[in-house]
Amino acid sequence: MDEIKNGKSNNLAIVAERLENLTQEELAGKYKEIEHKLFEFANFMEAQMAFLYTPVSNEIPTEGIIKKALQIEKELALPVFTDAKNALNLYKISNYNKDLVMSDDDILEPDIEKCKKISLDDIDIAIIPGLAFDDKGGRIGFGNNFYTKMITKLPETCRKVSLAYEEQVVDQIQMESRKFTVDIIITDKRVIYKI
Repeated sequence: MDEIKNGKSNNLAIVAERLENLTQEELAGKYKEIEHKLFEFANFMEAQMAFLYTPVSNEIPTEGIIKKALQIEKELALPVFTDAKNALNLYKISNYNKDLVMSDDDILEPDIEKCKKISLDDIDIAIIPGLAFDDKGGRIGFGNNFYTKMITKLPETCRKVSLAYEEQVVDQIQMESRKFTVDIIITDKRVIYKI
């Protein structure tokens, strides 16, 4: 267990240092490449219902992606976090400016008074956030396990995809189990299919 924790800390330190060396302009350029690749990605474009997240801290920003997806009338579900066993509920949004509200934790979430609750079984593609990744689909999140649990509950047919700057991809992430991996990572340089 300590080995996994130390490995995570080392990987997060490597990623943080790499990202610190990039200017805002470089990050914006990389983001544009990632967004472009996502909207050319057949699994995303063909999906009936896509899951996306609103970012926290160093995660890839998704505001532009969400707005663009809504413009092309893609059905989107976003998470609402609950205290119950680190669970999250999914709600369908159709208007970025009208359907989202700021939570007590300063996270933009669907307004549960306006939006329809969606089942995990309805998700065809899930965009899973993270801080670091490896080419085997390993990921490091914030440690609250919301998305780790979600990965195991998604339907087997659902593609689990992460968006990352190339600098967030490391050699290896120690994981307790490979059942928590994502299938595909889209970076500004390439599309990585889990080995």
